[in-house]
Amino acid sequence: MHLFAALMGAFVCAQTPSDRLTVQDIFHLETAAEPQISPDGKRVLYVRNFADIMADQRRSNLWILHFDGTDHRPITTGNFSDTSPRWSPDGSQLVFISDRDGSPQIYRQWMDTGQTAKLTSLTSPPSGIAWSPDGKWISFTMHVPEEAPRVAGMPLPPDGAKWADPPRIMDRLVYRFNGPGYLKPGYTHLFIAPAEGGTPRQISSGKFQHGGDAFRSSEAVWTPDSRFLLMSVNRRPDYELEPLDSEVYEFRVADGTVRALTKRKGPDNNPQISPDGKWIAYLGFDDKYQGYQVTRLYVMGRDGSGSRLVRGDFDRDASGIRWAPDSGGVYFLSDDQGNTGLHFITLDGSMKKLAGNLGSGASAYGGRGSVSAAANGNYAVTYTTPSVPGDIATGNLKTGGLKVITAVNEDLFAGKKLGQVEEIWYPSSKDGRKIQGWILKPPGFDASKKYPLILEIHGGPFANYGDRFDIEKQLMAAKGYVVLYTNPRGSTSYGQEFGNLIHHAYPGDDFHDLNSGVDAVIGKGYADTGNLMVTGGSGGGVLTCWVVGHTTRFRAAVTVYPVINWYSFSLTADIGNFTTKYWFPGLPWDHVEHYEKRSLLSVVKNVKTPTMVLTGEEDYRTPMSESEQYYQALKLLGVESRLVRVPGEPHGISRRPSHHIAKVLSILDWFDKHKKM
Repeated sequence: MHLFAALMGAFVCAQTPSDRLTVQDIFHLETAAEPQISPDGKRVLYVRNFADIMADQRRSNLWILHFDGTDHRPITTGNFSDTSPRWSPDGSQLVFISDRDGSPQIYRQWMDTGQTAKLTSLTSPPSGIAWSPDGKWISFTMHVPEEAPRVAGMPLPPDGAKWADPPRIMDRLVYRFNGPGYLKPGYTHLFIAPAEGGTPRQISSGKFQHGGDAFRSSEAVWTPDSRFLLMSVNRRPDYELEPLDSEVYEFRVADGTVRALTKRKGPDNNPQISPDGKWIAYLGFDDKYQGYQVTRLYVMGRDGSGSRLVRGDFDRDASGIRWAPDSGGVYFLSDDQGNTGLHFITLDGSMKKLAGNLGSGASAYGGRGSVSAAANGNYAVTYTTPSVPGDIATGNLKTGGLKVITAVNEDLFAGKKLGQVEEIWYPSSKDGRKIQGWILKPPGFDASKKYPLILEIHGGPFANYGDRFDIEKQLMAAKGYVVLYTNPRGSTSYGQEFGNLIHHAYPGDDFHDLNSGVDAVIGKGYADTGNLMVTGGSGGGVLTCWVVGHTTRFRAAVTVYPVINWYSFSLTADIGNFTTKYWFPGLPWDHVEHYEKRSLLSVVKNVKTPTMVLTGEEDYRTPMSESEQYYQALKLLGVESRLVRVPGEPHGISRRPSHHIAKVLSILDWFDKHKKM
């Protein structure tokens, strides 16, 4: 904490005008997300994310504008979290979730008058709200608590006594999860409530999780006749041991009768019913317990019959599916070579790409795109580039293309010089395979000068970086560093074969892809070979440790929330039920040598590089105990090292904006300290 105090003190003192981004701009950055186009295609609602500097909290309000970008104004205001806007079927009203009265509840607003009504007084936060086509009901999911197990025979304290909190008893495999923390006893279920307000009614039942952060259920969608709700759920009795095996279920609103519409080994996710009620589109794959499996688009009849793969030769993941208004095809998102595109596919498999650069956020990671389509063929999406964190853009199915209609960071970026991004392809020293990456250069870059270089490695590992805005990398560039970020083998957006090059072999040959990227930048002549740094988070933290365990070329390293010991990780992380099936050939005690040879402790004795370990104390994805093992190993070996623990932070270290600032400053401070002058 003394380090954080010093860093944050420096941050306070450094708040002077600058023509470059500074860490305090983390508080000023905004992003546009969750676009919702009106049924007639004339207006677009969206969520505008911002930070409250006085409360050190992430907040969001709702904004609206016309399809052409005019009449841009807020629908809600204040330091609250307003999310999930949904139009009424006739476009005259909306519902949304807000915590403006202290806890998240569902609100309804009339567009003509601006009048707002609170519809619910729920005991648990709602999520996944949807308006029924007849306008009478709002569906949502909510946690239904059960009594926690207790110590049998425990006496009650006498009146006035103050005893300690009782023991917490866990009796489930998944008992905590990154983000929400320790899970409350009970199950998440599907509900409906009158759109006019009133008592919610539970639709689903049973000891299954119909939603929730730790489980992979989809949001529910209404059938056009408002009689049924469709959602993907894992209702296996052993759902904790087979976490991906979901099916598409139909729930009868009148009595909660449930019927499975799919039945296969593997996920059947995100069902979307066609406007004419004849077809259901959904996503999934035949599960082979591979590390990476391409998510494909399927269509079946409304009754679950005739399921078929729409385009089997498309070797990229599909996501975010939405039906066209005439039921003739489906919009979907897909990443290709680090760029998220919007596509349209007809039921006969004819496909066209409508636009690229979809996404929104403060990181170069993919997977943050969103699309909403209207009856007249208009659509709204989130839009990002290396210089645009996240705005709203619109287009039309017939004409394609995008028109960006917001500029939520125009005020912040006025007078600021961002680092410019160059795409790079280079051969891997392992096998000559072409690897894609990006070079972010400091503002005012001069190719005749020498710059310190940071290799920044993505996590996942089945994920991708791309030509998207990234605040952390921009702040590194603003401090005078060239930043290289790449998609080594195992990254998504290059097809199933490339993704599975690390199946049961991670970390491993990805080292050669990363090291070759550094060589490629050095070959351009402006990287200072005496000032090479390396960092990455999660899977990028794993690879940071793997890199410094295989080479001494880097002057300093920062491994951020890494996995260090795959054996202990499998028994303490929130996703051990998944990783032991998909990332490893089985349980650790049955494959001890396999786990140990991929452990970062297997190469720690080779480390000579000064290394900082940086992790949130409430990280249950890569628990703090992993970082503690590596830090103590480095200390026992006499390697210069530092452990930084961030209180109250889960995986990512960005829940609180000030902690996000401290994360960036900690990394830069370590690199500056070890930079050869």
